[in-house]
Amino acid sequence: MIEDNESAADSLIVVRPPAAPSTTTNILGGEVAAAAAYRRRAKSANTIRAYESDWRQFEDWCDERGLEALPARVEAVATWLAVLAQAGRADSTIGRHLAAIGWQHRQQGHVPPTARDERMVIADTLAGIRREARARPSNKKAAITAADLAAMIAAVRGIGSRATRDRAVLALGLASALRRSELVALELVDVAFVKEGARITIRCSKTDQEGKGQVIAVPNGQTILPIARVKAWLAVRGDAPGPLFTRFAANGAMTELPMSDRAVARLVQKYAGMAGLDSATLGAHSLRAGFLTEAARSGASLPKMQEVSRQKKLEVLLGYIRSAELFEDHAGEGFL
Repeated sequence: MIEDNESAADSLIVVRPPAAPSTTTNILGGEVAAAAAYRRRAKSANTIRAYESDWRQFEDWCDERGLEALPARVEAVATWLAVLAQAGRADSTIGRHLAAIGWQHRQQGHVPPTARDERMVIADTLAGIRREARARPSNKKAAITAADLAAMIAAVRGIGSRATRDRAVLALGLASALRRSELVALELVDVAFVKEGARITIRCSKTDQEGKGQVIAVPNGQTILPIARVKAWLAVRGDAPGPLFTRFAANGAMTELPMSDRAVARLVQKYAGMAGLDSATLGAHSLRAGFLTEAARSGASLPKMQEVSRQKKLEVLLGYIRSAELFEDHAGEGFL
């Protein structure tokens, strides 16, 4: 009886013939492409652009010297890092170049040079570069105070489109404590005006690589007036979707393209010089540093500072607080 039941069950099983080879290949090709797309999204668009640029530089350097770039020998990579150090590149930039080389190797199915560095040629070279960098004077950009920023905004002449945009960039740059890459990545939809000021949505950042999104508040203000200046810019820009801060063409016409992060640095240095400040010590990061320094000086709490800056390491924020309070209750105040 059992055998008869098993035979009956077997007769109900329908065996599906395999798909035609061409169909299977097309399906698999699409799935592989989808997987590759997800891998690319593991890094932010800005990071990928930086990696691709760094890789092209390494590839060109290898070509000029008859070296194989992919897969690269560990000695070649170590030498390239030394070349970058000799050219005065920052320690963080050199580290990014190394990460870009490893990233490109993985993308092409090769083992990264650092994983093949059994004699620690790359590691020792990088350690030596960093040790030397610590001995060099720091080129860290200074913070811009609220008073200095007010002077810079006042130095922006005229009421034209570019001048209106520049005032808004400077004011919002300090008031939001955004990184320059975050500032230029803002879209119109990311700004929601409320009675107290505006809610700014940062869709992806250095501390939010997965793009979960973070929201910060920017008050109306009484001196720098960041929200009023942003609204003045939007009256010129219009309400079309797209980048909040657009760039201008060579002929002065407004485009639909976003500002570059380097443009923010140039803008800061330009108006710092016009306001009589030492522009060589200032850059785009000076806006973010300025907010944190002024917040510490005005007695803002650490959690509130972190709420705006979104920094994960409290040691960084404590550094701004120590800098702002350096002369307060000084040990030598009573006898010097």
